[in-house]
Amino acid sequence: MSSSTVLVKKDTLRLLEKAKKFLNAHSYDEVIRVALSKIFEIPDDMFGVDKNKISRFSEEDRLLK
Repeated sequence: MSSSTVLVKKDTLRLLEKAKKFLNAHSYDEVIRVALSKIFEIPDDMFGVDKNKISRFSEEDRLLK
């Protein structure tokens, strides 16, 4: 999975840190996803019964031909 660097102000970083602790999140990405899903009103059931039960794919999982 690719990643990116995002520039945020120190105030924003402090808010992200507080939100991460509050949500007991593992990453800032998770905090941002929770916030965006609330903003865009994405229903939890949109992700199906396997939500949070399926691990992410790694580079090793890709089939090379």
